[in-house]
Amino acid sequence: MRKIGIHELEDIALGASLLGSGGGGDPYVGKLIALGAIKECGPVTLLDPDEVKDDAFVVPIAMMGAPTVLSEKGIGGEEYAVLTDMISRYYNRKIDALMPIEAGGVNSMLPFAAAARLGLPLVDVDGMGRAFPELQMVTFTIAGISATPMALTDEKGNCAIFKTITNKWTEELARAVTMSCGGSVSVILYCVDGKTMKNYGVKRIVTRSEKLGKAIREAKHGRLSPEENFLASCEGYKIFRGKITDIRREVRGAFNFGKAIFEGSGEYKDESAFVEFQNENLVVSVEGEIRATTPDLICLVDAETFIPLPTDALKYGKRVLIVGLQCYAAWRSAKGIELVGPRYFGYNTDYIPVERRVKGEVL
Repeated sequence: MRKIGIHELEDIALGASLLGSGGGGDPYVGKLIALGAIKECGPVTLLDPDEVKDDAFVVPIAMMGAPTVLSEKGIGGEEYAVLTDMISRYYNRKIDALMPIEAGGVNSMLPFAAAARLGLPLVDVDGMGRAFPELQMVTFTIAGISATPMALTDEKGNCAIFKTITNKWTEELARAVTMSCGGSVSVILYCVDGKTMKNYGVKRIVTRSEKLGKAIREAKHGRLSPEENFLASCEGYKIFRGKITDIRREVRGAFNFGKAIFEGSGEYKDESAFVEFQNENLVVSVEGEIRATTPDLICLVDAETFIPLPTDALKYGKRVLIVGLQCYAAWRSAKGIELVGPRYFGYNTDYIPVERRVKGEVL
């Protein structure tokens, strides 16, 4: 157990935006919401998963929709109390702790805002170890755990509770409501007891985010070159370096879709690459050869500062380093690949781990 204040939150936000793999929205927006709550209500208690009792009632709280919408359609703060009241009434029991459902710019920060304003502890665990675009894409789905009952509300006070037959149906129905509510809503789903959370959640993701954030800040002060320090600290695989020469994006079905095209520099001079995304980066190809795919993390960072770049911040002329990170082990299982592998997103390729892709190995 420890307290998370403003200083710690800065590093957590920075590191989580790297784990977001381009998704999760602008980390600055999410950080502002969390900082405001902590300044007003005080630090948040962060619990290690092993400190949580097996019979505790733990609920993830998150934003659902297209993250770019938040720049015009904010979160008022009343949503947290509305959601927790709905869930407490449904289950007829009090909530013992909150948890994030994913890592990323917004959804790594909103649980801190909610915990601060509600006076609840936050558990150092999530359901992805990164970010994914659809709500059934969590380790709890691999374990056969239902996303529902799921509570949903928008900033105007429209509310709903879903009970669905599969987690994919939860995604379909909640996505339709999200579109009707202007492209973003706040949700609680995958309500679990402490034992289930410990068995199937991705443990200590907040701590990992904080360490990554600190490593990014200190990359220029290590014994190696800044780039080598960054790659070593995040255990990343260098895929490409260059500048963005074209960026295409659209909002479709409450998702941010797009493709970024790169012209190489340095050792990649005279080469080209592209990254395609659906909220999160899904595939990266260099000279027509795929170098990494989901569920491994494809991360775009500023070539000089190593600050992570969400997909909605990509723009022409930006100089970028493309890095691959290994995903959480459960995603490499057969069920995990079926749920979030490249074929699910329409790519005609098998999943090959990033550490093999970058070496040119094939199945």
